[in-house]
Amino acid sequence: MLLCHRILPRLLSLPSSPASKLLIRPSRFPPRRPFLPRCAALSQLAAPQSADHSDAEESADHFDAEEPQEPQEPQEVQVKLPLDRLFLPPGASVTPGDEEVVTARVLKGSNIVLGTYARGDAQVVNADFIKSSVRPDDCPRDGLPEFALVGRSNVGKSSLLNSLVRRKRLALTSKKPGKTQCINHFKINDSWYLVDLPGYGYASAPQVARKDWDEFTRNYFLSRDNLVSVFLLIDASIPAKKIDLDYASWLGQNKVPMTLVFTKCDKRKKKKNGGKRPEENVECFQNLIREYFEAAPPWIMTSSVTNQGRDEILLHMSQLRNYWRKH
Repeated sequence: MLLCHRILPRLLSLPSSPASKLLIRPSRFPPRRPFLPRCAALSQLAAPQSADHSDAEESADHFDAEEPQEPQEPQEVQVKLPLDRLFLPPGASVTPGDEEVVTARVLKGSNIVLGTYARGDAQVVNADFIKSSVRPDDCPRDGLPEFALVGRSNVGKSSLLNSLVRRKRLALTSKKPGKTQCINHFKINDSWYLVDLPGYGYASAPQVARKDWDEFTRNYFLSRDNLVSVFLLIDASIPAKKIDLDYASWLGQNKVPMTLVFTKCDKRKKKKNGGKRPEENVECFQNLIREYFEAAPPWIMTSSVTNQGRDEILLHMSQLRNYWRKH
């Protein structure tokens, strides 16, 4: 519980109401149910202020145990969404009259409500590279819960992974996209996995290689019973890409649990991204995804430069992981 006492005051601001009114009550959800809450476009997002930074591409070909630099304080991003646009995690429910209390428990920069399964195990104490696999059958078979990171090449996947574990070079970034070519497993706290998957949409890679990456990645999604959720990374510094919408649509059609992670939310290159700020690109993506889903999945805004969204992702993973273990 020590972690929650340290993190929650920064993430949430609960109203001064009696504890008995926190009516986020447990309920039973079937495991591996796709996360499709009723969600629409963002509203009233306050943009974080930060300097511009060059793009970083990722690779998971080399690993080390270098200690992190002092982390920067996450940016404050205020999100105000009506109740029917929020994501209620598994094991939570809302009754009429709870709207104000539930809204106050939304993780900043997201549509995700903090539920009863978010506990003191969210912090990353240790992280180790375990193995690289070229087939799902070669992946670890210990049955530990795992979260897969996937996204278009150059989306900042390995940078996000390094930010989550507070290690600069657990997964090396690279100037050349498409370097991650295997299913890479990292064991966290000796109890669960982060999985770095090959990026998609890298045009310079040979067609045969792109086909192989896509095939074994999708086979991994469909065959891993211990896959708790896929975290689909979307570049928020540029307008929505059809390839990202298609990938999200495929995950939804195959009932693979998914969370949208919008990266590079610190960028402010208005001329380069059509004059839109990251939060405007996020809103546009939310509008477009409604064509593919009855309702949108949970989403979080992040930056590996400012560490925005890092604690929110870990808390979200914690509540999903703890529910998965119990059910």
